[in-house]
Amino acid sequence: MNIKQLEVLRTLLATGSTVASAKAMGLSQSGVSRMLQQLESDLSITLFVRDKGRLIPTPEATVLGRDAQNVLLAIERMSGHAEDLRNGAAGPEIVRIGLPSSMWENFAPAMLIDYVRDFPGVRIETFFETTTAITKLVEERVIDLGFLRIEGETGPSIAIDTVASGESVCVVPENHPLAELPEINITHLRNVPLILIGRQRPNRMALDQAFKRAGVKQMVKIETHTNSSACSYVAHGLGVTIISSFYANLYRHLPVVHRPFVPRATQEFGLVRAAGVPLSIAAQALSGALKKQIQLSQREQ
Repeated sequence: MNIKQLEVLRTLLATGSTVASAKAMGLSQSGVSRMLQQLESDLSITLFVRDKGRLIPTPEATVLGRDAQNVLLAIERMSGHAEDLRNGAAGPEIVRIGLPSSMWENFAPAMLIDYVRDFPGVRIETFFETTTAITKLVEERVIDLGFLRIEGETGPSIAIDTVASGESVCVVPENHPLAELPEINITHLRNVPLILIGRQRPNRMALDQAFKRAGVKQMVKIETHTNSSACSYVAHGLGVTIISSFYANLYRHLPVVHRPFVPRATQEFGLVRAAGVPLSIAAQALSGALKKQIQLSQREQ
């Protein structure tokens, strides 16, 4: 027994004729007759009797016809729901994504503009956290996916896809004397107010050691914990900062410029999800929106 046979039963009950049923279904009359015979054989029940060229349904056909109608309606609902999932009209009740705190102001809204239009049936929840917190949220299945700076090895429960990279740059006010230099090294920062982030983190500790090796004492004026706040402080003339070019590119709308920082260092950024757990269509699309916005944000201007 298959779906097409159920459709033949439903149509025969409505038309009472193999000729009319064949026309309605776009089949040959013999094809309709064969499927009816096969259905009766599968069910071991006579569904119709002939009377003067007409098909008269048996009481059993009427009962089974109601079952066939329910099955076919369920299949049609399922097909419609699948189409809605594909085109974004419906989806999981919510898709959750974790992003670094510095991406809330401009990056995240730009990422979601097209997505919310294409997936109107999906609700999005954004978490703005540190790399460590995002990793934990993915491991605990609190969020579907996250974007973070790759720092060392990840555990087996995390799948990671490297999607961006950056290099260390020094961000300075656009009218600062250092803005005239093609690159900035540690000696250029002697007696220059510094705005530094990530205290006690590996990358910050490596930077501190580089200053010590160069014999330059840091003049730290502000300690902060987000790239966005560091760039904002620089824009207000409070000092200069050293961050990844990936983040510096997100704040080109501010009155600041960035120059390559020596000693050079590179950073990698990745999209993370729980290993072995497929993403929903809606989550995959959000992943695509994130990658698209990354490309746009990192284009040279």
